[in-house]
Amino acid sequence: MAMPKKICVIDGQGGSIGSAIIKKIKETFGESVEIVALGTNAIATAQMLKAKANRGASGENAIVQTVSKADIVAGPLSIVLAHAMMGEVTPKIAMAVAACRAAKMLLPLNQENVSVIGVSSLPLPHLVGELVDNHIRKYLDGLVAMELKV
Repeated sequence: MAMPKKICVIDGQGGSIGSAIIKKIKETFGESVEIVALGTNAIATAQMLKAKANRGASGENAIVQTVSKADIVAGPLSIVLAHAMMGEVTPKIAMAVAACRAAKMLLPLNQENVSVIGVSSLPLPHLVGELVDNHIRKYLDGLVAMELKV
């Protein structure tokens, strides 16, 4: 049996975006995936753990070390922007997320004075649904198909 795929969900401040992502992933995939909550602070991590992440860790080093072992990294676009989330996203975090081998699935929430042109401004629940139902599902289905060929 294949190992569960590791999805790292990164959030900061209060963790509400990460919590919404985790709840939807759990609702859709149950325990067939491992969700690691990575908070830029302990409050964000605690909120994501309440949303039923399998494991969690907080801070720069935990994020930098863990994303290098992920299959998917999900969170708001700001996790690849140095000094975002009121300074909680350090340059090392932004670089580690941007450079890791994992598929990066980022929600285009315009919170950092950055506008992503050509992207609709759907409310968070709709964006999370799109993320999980379309992007994460297609990615995981593709990984399973590749494993079956091996």
